[in-house]
Amino acid sequence: MFTSHSHHGQEPRWRRLPEERPRQIIEAAFEVFGEHGLAAARLEDIAKAAGVSKGTIYLYFPNKEALFCEMIRQVVGESLTQAQARVTENANSATVQLREYMRVLWDYVRSPVFEKVYRLVQGDLQNFPGLLQFWIQEIPLRSMTAAAGIIRRGIETGEFRAVDPDAAARMLHAILHKHGIWCVQRERNLFLTQLTDDEVFQQVQEFVLHALLPNPNAPAGAAQE
Repeated sequence: MFTSHSHHGQEPRWRRLPEERPRQIIEAAFEVFGEHGLAAARLEDIAKAAGVSKGTIYLYFPNKEALFCEMIRQVVGESLTQAQARVTENANSATVQLREYMRVLWDYVRSPVFEKVYRLVQGDLQNFPGLLQFWIQEIPLRSMTAAAGIIRRGIETGEFRAVDPDAAARMLHAILHKHGIWCVQRERNLFLTQLTDDEVFQQVQEFVLHALLPNPNAPAGAAQE
């Protein structure tokens, strides 16, 4: 879940079929953008990493910005869409769905993909307003909308108390993302050094679910019945 689907080490680049080249270029772009940042990354470096000529990149992507957008769609967006479908298409209660969706988000924020994308968003992307807006629309906003839909369903079924679903989804994402970042920097955050990733996640999950319960004094598992 939330992987770059890299084929490195499986087959020499020059033996791949032409229809595989866009994905090949995108995977190389992810590595180069992650290492050098968006502004410093050169198409020449991406071409070299992908094992193609610079001209080949232009056959599929008109510029570096278009390549970045497609990279976000495929490396992060596709995985997000698949995960959302798995969670929301089942017949589980809204509480179970929200638990599963929080696990999806946690797996993402604790993945190498998130670490690289987060560095890009917090660094270079601040200097590219159009790309930053694209990122917000394509990933965080879509994810928060999906979470809000689950929360809204839970309110309708009586599993959750009446809250603003969009605000609750925003809070959920903020808490999960911040704790994921703290876990990456665990050696600097002494309040987490004695906790495993799974223990941190369980604490966050129970806090969020407790905040949504119709009766704040009810046990967190009660809404799952």
